[in-house]
Amino acid sequence: MFDLENIIRPNIKLLTPYSSARDEFSGSEGIFLDANENPYGMMNRYPDPYQREVKEAISKLKKVPAENIFLGNGSDEVIDICFRAFCEPGKDKALTFTPTYGMYGVSAAINDVKMINVPLNDHFMIDIDKVEPYLDDKNLKLIFICSPNNPSGNLMRPEVIGNIIEEFKGIVIVDEAYIDFAKAESFNQKIDKYPNLIVMQTFSKAYGLASARVGMAFTSKEIIGYFNKIKPPYNVSKPNQEAVMTRISEAEGTKKEIEAILSERERVADELGKIRIIERVYPSDANFVLVKTDDATLIYEYLVDRRVIVRNRHSVINNALRVTIGTPRENNALIAALNGLADEMISR
Repeated sequence: MFDLENIIRPNIKLLTPYSSARDEFSGSEGIFLDANENPYGMMNRYPDPYQREVKEAISKLKKVPAENIFLGNGSDEVIDICFRAFCEPGKDKALTFTPTYGMYGVSAAINDVKMINVPLNDHFMIDIDKVEPYLDDKNLKLIFICSPNNPSGNLMRPEVIGNIIEEFKGIVIVDEAYIDFAKAESFNQKIDKYPNLIVMQTFSKAYGLASARVGMAFTSKEIIGYFNKIKPPYNVSKPNQEAVMTRISEAEGTKKEIEAILSERERVADELGKIRIIERVYPSDANFVLVKTDDATLIYEYLVDRRVIVRNRHSVINNALRVTIGTPRENNALIAALNGLADEMISR
């Protein structure tokens, strides 16, 4: 049975968090002489450290109570806080399923936590038989599941994710950075059922705010209480909070953009499948497609020379390229360049 008090690091339990001026007074009206701010300017005041207004807007958007929402400086801050909250450096372990998002491993290394990499099967799905032997390890504290997965683009089976959450006595983090492009229910609707579940989402992808760096975590009030003890006092700037509020108010426009991306995803996947130097286009539930080629590095460099930049994933998947779906004009430029290379290679 999951017990949060057995998972939290002892020093975090005892930690007295920094108390900022805006912790002690959270109102918006008054003469502010409490935070040593410059009294002049447009951006001279510290932001709300708990982003209350933004969380209320996200609550309505995502159908999760505001008290169950944590905001970070991108999802990467949430990942790092998970290690700092739950893992003893040099002692504890984390687990993920490869190939996947590289920051799980990087953050583990920064925090001196051993990362166990369990390979996905040939269809980039979790093999439950391969993970079960690890679930009883008392030093395994975190499991990261990326769904839709990056770089393969596919959703993981919800019943498999649920099985892992139920059997594991530690924390399961389901990274749903690309969930807005998938036809699937978010696991953020299951946080009441699973006290050891943290669901991450972001405003960087479907909401077009990659430069604003705002990540979301949906989880229990108790876990969020510990996260708030650890985070810097003003981890999300006021301009970035305002950018999120503006984007949420433009829900209809965001919906149309997502529809356009999904339509282009199907067209691009179909066109790529016709190109002779593309061996396979993998199914995708995200805003990108993974393709297998006979020489990923050659194709990548050819495209770079024509100022079309894709991601060379050969280092993690043999001869694979990850292609983000752009505008129709950008996608047409990619397809034309690849057809041009194919013609060149045939004529040699």
